[in-house]
Amino acid sequence: MALSQSSSTAPAAPQQLGWQARLRWVHGICQGLPKVARQLDEFLSNQSSAVSTAKEMQEWREAWVGFQQNKDAWLQAGAQALQQAARKPPSGGAESNASGSAPLTFELLSDDVVENRILASRMALAMGETLQPGFEAMRLRIQALEGHELASRDMFRAETICLHLVEQWLGCGMERKHLQRAVEPLQNALAPLMESEYSILHKLLDAKGVSKAQDAPLRVRRTEGGPSTGAMHLGASSGYGNASDAGWTNSAMQYMPAGMAAGLGVGTGMAPGIALPPGASAGLGMLARARHRALDAMNQLRQVLSQPAVGIPGLMPGTPVVPMPPASAALAQALQEQQQLMAAELQAQYPSAAGSAMAMPAMDYSPAAIGQLVNLVRERSADWKQKAETKSEKATIEVVALMFQSILSEDRLPPSIRVWFARLQVPVLRVALAEPQFFSDLNHPARKLIDRMGSCVMGFDASSINGNALETEIRRVVQVIEQYPETGQKVFALVLREFEEFLTRHFAQNRSTAKITSVAQQVEQKETLAIQYTIELRNMLTDMPVREEVRDFLFKSWADVLAMATVRYGAKDARAMRLKQAASELVWSASAKPLRQERARVIQGLPTLLQTLREGLELVSVTGDAQSAAIKVLTDTLAQAFMSKTAAIPAERIEAMAKRLAELEKYISEDGKLDDMPLSSESIELMLGVDAGDLNVIPNTDSLVEPAMLEWAQSLESGRWFTLDHNGARVQVQYVWHSRRKHLHLFASLDGHCYLLQAQRMATYLQAGLLAVHDAEALTVRATRDALQKIQANPERLA
Repeated sequence: MALSQSSSTAPAAPQQLGWQARLRWVHGICQGLPKVARQLDEFLSNQSSAVSTAKEMQEWREAWVGFQQNKDAWLQAGAQALQQAARKPPSGGAESNASGSAPLTFELLSDDVVENRILASRMALAMGETLQPGFEAMRLRIQALEGHELASRDMFRAETICLHLVEQWLGCGMERKHLQRAVEPLQNALAPLMESEYSILHKLLDAKGVSKAQDAPLRVRRTEGGPSTGAMHLGASSGYGNASDAGWTNSAMQYMPAGMAAGLGVGTGMAPGIALPPGASAGLGMLARARHRALDAMNQLRQVLSQPAVGIPGLMPGTPVVPMPPASAALAQALQEQQQLMAAELQAQYPSAAGSAMAMPAMDYSPAAIGQLVNLVRERSADWKQKAETKSEKATIEVVALMFQSILSEDRLPPSIRVWFARLQVPVLRVALAEPQFFSDLNHPARKLIDRMGSCVMGFDASSINGNALETEIRRVVQVIEQYPETGQKVFALVLREFEEFLTRHFAQNRSTAKITSVAQQVEQKETLAIQYTIELRNMLTDMPVREEVRDFLFKSWADVLAMATVRYGAKDARAMRLKQAASELVWSASAKPLRQERARVIQGLPTLLQTLREGLELVSVTGDAQSAAIKVLTDTLAQAFMSKTAAIPAERIEAMAKRLAELEKYISEDGKLDDMPLSSESIELMLGVDAGDLNVIPNTDSLVEPAMLEWAQSLESGRWFTLDHNGARVQVQYVWHSRRKHLHLFASLDGHCYLLQAQRMATYLQAGLLAVHDAEALTVRATRDALQKIQANPERLA
């Protein structure tokens, strides 16, 4: 099908060619659908004949027979739906006039419609890695051609194609459960077809002279925070509302900042995680994928628990949050008895440690013991479900139990930590029964606490991570929660703050990092002060007749001296004050001296001034020939000042400068910029006189970094574990500290070696995937996904 005028209904230029391109794109997809159907047929046939349980084989056979009977109808209906959608002339960008999203509308959609859209979005995400290059290039070309961003349901978007095929599958009488069995081979067959059609269409556009992405002028300005490749809407019209309604902006991907989230569609009503910015980096792509998995899991859980058969209210956006009735009397009694039993067992086994943060005797952390804990979680939940009186209570008990089974089965958690996490099942269940928002809000304090504690120990043995202190703190947190069972989420919020404070103290007091953090903080303070002192000195000398050599010395050398003296001695120390006074004396000495008395005064004070200047330069490690050269320039300048006939600097100006220098800290701001800070292990040793043998300094470079990645770097929480790939060596490191202004960030490895990164360099490492977080997916999100898989396979267990 050529790109030519083919219908009298075609829109006028300049959108005519874009409209024809969509027709050609859909035509190619329709031509490839029979091959897709053959691949599906073969897959279902093979699965139906594979050896399995009788029930499983029967279900596969039903899926295959149903597809055999309806295959032709599905192909015909799918092609017809795609062609009809493609023939509709585009709206000319009305959809993207303001924010790149559809006008706000309110409509009540059926569950089937919402589920169709979710499934289509998930299929598109799975194909994203294959289709992203071709789609992104096409998006930019069509944007340049038409002058506006692609609509959220543009035919060039993979999720739009998938949605039509999903709808026609169900419209032809085939069942959704059979589609879910076939969705993986379906997307595997569609991906190469779409990739091929993108390639063919690019060649046709080349022949038509349409600019490629790198040649196309920017003809549309995206709104702030707007996505570059928006996905299909699941917003107000879908029943999901804005993601921010559930607190997703801050914690759907718990380590992604709001600015980055905005760039990926958070709070815009867009399907989460489908779209990535042009040329998205490895780090940003990883974040987007993890974020999508989090939002997808929460969406599914909200749907499961909101259905009439379960009946938990207030989970879906737009529905009012209603107070939950108290738990059934028998269930409440059982939970209280269980809490008391656990406390009594702990007291009986370890009377000196129960209820305190004291060192606890050795406990059984063997695989068999952990397996017994998992079984105990299952047995207790079965007993509680028998005492529950409502469907919502039974469903809540089951979901919480499944989540804790997943957490306790997480091999990357040290067994000693899993033992204490197991004790949180009852408190968390109490909260979930009283506050169903636990299931829909990733910012819920109970979730955040478990995620935060898990992130600090994920993947490491407790004995390798200063585990005694950390395990003791986690034990204390759990015991505090157990002591206040009736306070709901308040106690979780309280101990979460206390845990954050513990981490700050713990890393600051750790012997292997305390010295380095102190040094790094001094480095930032010194460099910040040097920049601020330079600015203030420039302001002081703006309209003074000061020789250029003296200006250069003050700005480039003496500002560093003053900053170092302030860091080492303190701003009001006599030594620091003497160096500040030397600056004003130098300015006065280097000015014109028409009076004999003034020249005599300079000669008399010159030895002391030069000695002070030498001491200051030694403070910043300027010694030997470099120091002699700097002093010679100044003495030559002073000699010239004796012969100068220019006007002298008034004495009151010198006095005002000296007074201002003495109180310099009052005038400087707090926002020093350290982007150009020269940093290395050697410079730190020279600067502060400390041994930096265990410190690897990774300074800034000229590499470009996405603002979103820089924002993410500034928002990282201490305690998280990363894999650092530096100079070809991969090492496991923990993020232990950042400086007050977050210009410097410290990571510590298990062997005590530390890595100090400047903010821009850390952001580039995150962007390139050289600094990779171990648990991009939060612990409770992973547990939610595991629970959903079991519920989807066996929905009867909610009853």
